[in-house]
Amino acid sequence: MAKRDYYEILGVSRNASEEEIKKAYRKLAIKYHPDKNPDDKESEEKFKEAAEAYEVLSNAEKRQRYDQFGHAGMGGNGGAGGFGGMNMEDIFEQFGNIFGEGFGGGFGGGQRGGKRVNRGTNLRVKVKLTLEEIVSGVNKKIKVNKFIACKECHGTGAEKGSSYNTCNTCRGSGRVTRITNTILGQMQTASTCPACGGEGQTITKKCSSCHGDGIVRGEEIISVDLPAGVEDGMQLSMSGKGNAAPRGGIAGDLIIVIEEQEHEYIKRDGSSLMHDLYISFIDAVLGASVEVPTIEGKVKIKIEPGTHAGKVLRLKGKGVPQLNSYGRGDFLIHVNVWTPQHLSKEEKELLEKLRNSDNFKPHPSKKDKGFFDRMKEYFG
Repeated sequence: MAKRDYYEILGVSRNASEEEIKKAYRKLAIKYHPDKNPDDKESEEKFKEAAEAYEVLSNAEKRQRYDQFGHAGMGGNGGAGGFGGMNMEDIFEQFGNIFGEGFGGGFGGGQRGGKRVNRGTNLRVKVKLTLEEIVSGVNKKIKVNKFIACKECHGTGAEKGSSYNTCNTCRGSGRVTRITNTILGQMQTASTCPACGGEGQTITKKCSSCHGDGIVRGEEIISVDLPAGVEDGMQLSMSGKGNAAPRGGIAGDLIIVIEEQEHEYIKRDGSSLMHDLYISFIDAVLGASVEVPTIEGKVKIKIEPGTHAGKVLRLKGKGVPQLNSYGRGDFLIHVNVWTPQHLSKEEKELLEKLRNSDNFKPHPSKKDKGFFDRMKEYFG
């Protein structure tokens, strides 16, 4: 099922301001919040959908990429474990910025009781793609060295049989309040609890394998579906596939940077593919049938008699698929006439005879177009 347009989800125009986007999301989040609509799957899906739209459109870099490439620029279909996907912890984490400390009047997500939610760091990896893979789209298996959840304690950081105690310093809130006297009177400040790191609880006995962190160094094989038409330098994000977070927090994202490898015979320009074809002077004069390498394999094309050097031939729809659309670019063939450097005595004599022929003398006319005229005619 195709994903809905993010602007449509939030009900804003494509040139909406940051404040308009935030206001629209706030309205939808309150309307469809799970605590306000218990056991309502449809409301929960709309709640997640609105959060995902806001997560992209509230970020200038992601919004620009979405405006240019649509959902394909976000990396595919989204969802848990996919590009652009969000889980409920991600969504609730937004609330501190959007709704403030007192959001919800009892809504369960908000600040999670003021406790800090650990989040893993993002990872960035480069994926090399051939031109063939870019044209067809490809699934890649990537081995990523990163922090993963400790298998001994399942990411909790606690030794088996250990228990959790409410932090005595913050009494489980994860935050401590300090009151200081100033010349303007008493000032109250709140900060993360230094004893429990904002988690609101402490472990009686830490895991001996991860030393209480809940994470260890490891490797993961990640399957990535890369859509056809991606470009060199493009960045795609896989939610939750970065470094695991300490003690069961939210994992970071995996940022995939596309690196396009050069093709031996074919060059790319956006959605167009280009090939320099070299033909002999004889083939240019008499015409010929020649083979041209394309991404799908070799194809035969006809060189018309009297073809000029610099002529551009087009194979329609043989270029690169365009992201977020059904279109595909063209394959452009630039004709070059090869001039031999070394001739035999017999070849020279034959050419000398042709030199004086009227047909081998240049006769400029209105029909003979220069290179720039031909390019202008081709590209409109």
